[in-house]
Amino acid sequence: MSGPADNHVHTEWSWDAPNGDMEQTCRRAVELGLPAVAFTEHVDHTSTVVREGELDRFPHLKKHEAEGLLVPPVFDADGYLASIERCRDLFPGLRIVSGVEFGELHRFPAQAAALLDGGRFDRILGSLHCLAVGEQFFDVGGLYYSGYPADRVIREYLAEIPNLVAGDDRFEVLAHIDYPVRYRPADAPPFDPFDFEEEFRYALRSLAGRTLEVNTKLRPMPEIVRWWREEGGETVSFGSDAHRPDDLANGFADAAAMVEAHGFRPGRHPYDVWRKG
Repeated sequence: MSGPADNHVHTEWSWDAPNGDMEQTCRRAVELGLPAVAFTEHVDHTSTVVREGELDRFPHLKKHEAEGLLVPPVFDADGYLASIERCRDLFPGLRIVSGVEFGELHRFPAQAAALLDGGRFDRILGSLHCLAVGEQFFDVGGLYYSGYPADRVIREYLAEIPNLVAGDDRFEVLAHIDYPVRYRPADAPPFDPFDFEEEFRYALRSLAGRTLEVNTKLRPMPEIVRWWREEGGETVSFGSDAHRPDDLANGFADAAAMVEAHGFRPGRHPYDVWRKG
């Protein structure tokens, strides 16, 4: 296949990707004919409340569970960047982009400055995974849904995005605006984006001047891309959010066709973001 670059990929350097493998992902990218791949590893500082046994599926994280909290492991930036350089030597025909996905960037200015101000990363994604309840934080993909109606969770998530955007100008791309939809409970009413159009538009307006990611972990919603264009959005990036090599660029052909149908076109180089035509 050929198509857009995959600009949101995780490997063994992300704490929640035990099946990730940077070298194997590069090999998969070459097999697929991707022009580029961006390894945007998780950088998280938010300690989240977890239920007993929730980390059983991640045995390597058990040592990071304390008093009902998941305290994310420290990101090994030096080891990660050395792995990037090794893969660039192994795969000279593949453009390999370094990067991070920094969670709740607006809440950690000191940590963000320490990691990002040196300019060591090509691409910075801003993401929102966790919401506050009093002094505690809950991952929207974990316990947060257990305490609130499903529609409220989505509205609160979208309402927090402008705070993320206003809180830090270091990130270029907003990752997975549909993150809470992934974890909507099965017994909740079916999700309809039009029920949340006002909230999506509000979040998208706040992002104008940066780039919206079309994340293919779920089937991308054309309504969001259309609202993005109507609210002033100029650029789009594609991300599979792969946590293992086999998931690289999943769904990209359909996503690219949908984005093009909404008036966005490839950039000058195959690895560029797409721009409004």
